Amino acid sequence: MLGASRRSLCAAAAARSRAAAGAASAVSTDAAASVPPRPVGSGAPQQQQKRLLSVLAAPKVSGASNVASLKLMDGALIGRRYESSAAAVDSTDLPPAEKHEYQAEVNRLMDLIVHSLYSNKEVFLRELVSNASDALDKLRYLSVTDPELLKDGPELDIRIQTDKDNGIVTITDSGIGMTKQELVESLGTIASSGTAKFLKALKESQEAGMDSNLIGQFGVGFYSAFLVADKVVVSTKSPKSDKQYVWEGEADSSSYTIREEKDPEKLIPRGTRLTLYLKRDDKGFAHPERIQKLVKNYSQFVSFPIYTWQEKGFTKEVEVDEDPTEIKKEGDAKKKKTKTVVEKYWDWELTNETQPIWLRNPKEVSTDEYNEFFKKTFNEYLDPLASSHFTTEGEVEFRSILFVPATKKEDITDRKTKNIRLYVKRVFISDDFDGELFPRYLSFVKGVVDSNDLPLNVSREILQESRIVRIMRKRLVRKAFDMILGISCSENRDDYERFWENYGKFLKLGAMEDKENHKRIAPLLRFFSSQSNDELISLDEYVENMKPEQKDIYFVAADSLSSAKNAPFLEKLTEKEYEVLLLVDPMDEVAIQNLSSYKDKKFVDISKEDLDLGDKDEEREKEIKQEFSQTCDWIKNRLGDKVARVDISNRLSSSPCVLVAAKFGWSANMERLMRAQSMGDTSSLDFMRSRKVFEINPEHEIIKGLNAACRNNPDDPEALKVLDVLFETAMISSGFTPDNPAELSGKIYEMMSSAIAGKWSSQSHAQPANFYPEHDAPEHVAPAVEPMAVEAEVVEPEPVESGQQK
Repeated sequence: MLGASRRSLCAAAAARSRAAAGAASAVSTDAAASVPPRPVGSGAPQQQQKRLLSVLAAPKVSGASNVASLKLMDGALIGRRYESSAAAVDSTDLPPAEKHEYQAEVNRLMDLIVHSLYSNKEVFLRELVSNASDALDKLRYLSVTDPELLKDGPELDIRIQTDKDNGIVTITDSGIGMTKQELVESLGTIASSGTAKFLKALKESQEAGMDSNLIGQFGVGFYSAFLVADKVVVSTKSPKSDKQYVWEGEADSSSYTIREEKDPEKLIPRGTRLTLYLKRDDKGFAHPERIQKLVKNYSQFVSFPIYTWQEKGFTKEVEVDEDPTEIKKEGDAKKKKTKTVVEKYWDWELTNETQPIWLRNPKEVSTDEYNEFFKKTFNEYLDPLASSHFTTEGEVEFRSILFVPATKKEDITDRKTKNIRLYVKRVFISDDFDGELFPRYLSFVKGVVDSNDLPLNVSREILQESRIVRIMRKRLVRKAFDMILGISCSENRDDYERFWENYGKFLKLGAMEDKENHKRIAPLLRFFSSQSNDELISLDEYVENMKPEQKDIYFVAADSLSSAKNAPFLEKLTEKEYEVLLLVDPMDEVAIQNLSSYKDKKFVDISKEDLDLGDKDEEREKEIKQEFSQTCDWIKNRLGDKVARVDISNRLSSSPCVLVAAKFGWSANMERLMRAQSMGDTSSLDFMRSRKVFEINPEHEIIKGLNAACRNNPDDPEALKVLDVLFETAMISSGFTPDNPAELSGKIYEMMSSAIAGKWSSQSHAQPANFYPEHDAPEHVAPAVEPMAVEAEVVEPEPVESGQQK
């Protein structure tokens, strides 16, 4: 594990050429990553070279025989097959091993890594492959000034072989390798590994009560092997040494051994071979399919070819023995029977053959290639609405491709997503973030980010808040807004309508949460308006349609589009042909209030007091206030604490009155939303709810009648009852909820009864008993006959004599 910086390494390489080659290998740790990588050929090694190299890369096992090579086709070597050869070999002829004790800090570090540092065991392969890539990078860099370093073979690759029966994983690289001294310094001490700095920083953070997820690359990736392995054997050969050495350590041991490799079958030309003897519970990692899957997930875009040892097969025709009982007719031609069989064999397979699309020139990548990459990477079935491919340079350098998906994201409150895949030097780090790279309101954006110097914690798993991360986040957000703005400027209006339907709420949330980006969010917002014919418009369109004398952007919030259009607040503005934004979504009003202005135009809520339409006539207003001042006081005394005051309205033309919110109080829409969130406990809302202003229209007949009642008979019960009903009705028309709807209904019914009392009952006596017109009468109903006047005859009684019987 080297701690050499880029500057010191460059200086040493320029001064002493070959002597500058420091200790590095596949286990050289992340510190070797400080060497700047140089581009390699994009293509994989030639097929013939790959097959021949398998002879060198595949370790041999005593007693294992090679299978005959396959047939040659057109003079080219198709491939050779080898039996799995990762099993351990015990030999009594091995030279004595030197025993070394770990430094105490390293022992602590191993315990920390195995038990608490990494949250996912499968990252061990990512770490070891990354270290192998670092060793190859360093060899390639040093070979520029010292070509002799590549004399043992120009191929730079990584090969991973598994033995699932014995639970063994072998990782071989052809990188710089290590000498014996470098093995001791890198894997047993903390002289150059950066471990001391890590442990010191860890101790300081624990003493300060801080999180132990520290920033920095401390070179401890090699020890992640003990997450899954009981024993690790490192066999390494440096081009600076003629000998190959073997380092061997166990997970729970405080010591390790180093010996010289004498077995000729285990010698390698250059580089390092790691052999991991897996724990019983982790032997599943020795399956070739799982190793291949992990490589594709974490190391798909490593700049060096990675080969995995895979079982393959080919079909061929073989003869079938004939049935001796079958009788053949004499003279028939004898035909041989054959069948198709699959013959299996083992061979190397290039696993990371996909080149990272973000490293290519954006001008050379087609839209179809972007769409295919998006759907394959994020398991989508629809093409994205937009994409952005860019490279940033300066304080922070990284490459990225961002996408706006066409599918809708439902959960606006979910901060944690798997939409951004983070790579460091083309090695996948994580896709599990909680707002580090993108704010919550842009969590629907998907993409990849690849950086060479991004600060991570020691396990490469969690991004830390740092200056570099903040700069990266700011640039990613800016590019995301540019991408969305491109959709809004599209000639096809349906494109942005589709985007707004999916993600409009996210941008409104951004207007509430991200004050720094208000200027980028505001042009992307869409609202209904009083003149838009039920179509959404942008704030830019609203400003373009403003009247020359109009100074502000007017809006009103309601629970539905119909309620907003018919609100009494719009009456005077409609007459003046002023456009009003109709906010019908629960988030609209809060978003607008947080914006406060747009292009130097203030947002004005027309449902609140002190509305200035720019047409004040001070003389006329003074006369009206004098005429209705007594009436306003009378109304205020009647309503009491229900309103803050009673004013003359300048926003009404056809309605008699309206109830508006105080300047700093809640609108009717906001009060309704807060009431819904209060879980039935409205005690905390009383102060804001009481701040209402009752405005009357002096030109309306009802108000003129009440003005006369106030002057002539202010205590008239009928007038007071009308006033109560008028106020309750104004609450409803203004969007508020009456405190007692049943009481209001009773008053309305009583007034209706008084209004219609006797209006139709006097006509009912003149109505004939037969309600059917004569020509419409049913057949069984006889027409009404007017009774004839009959003169009554008066009969006088005869006198009765005494003694006569009647």
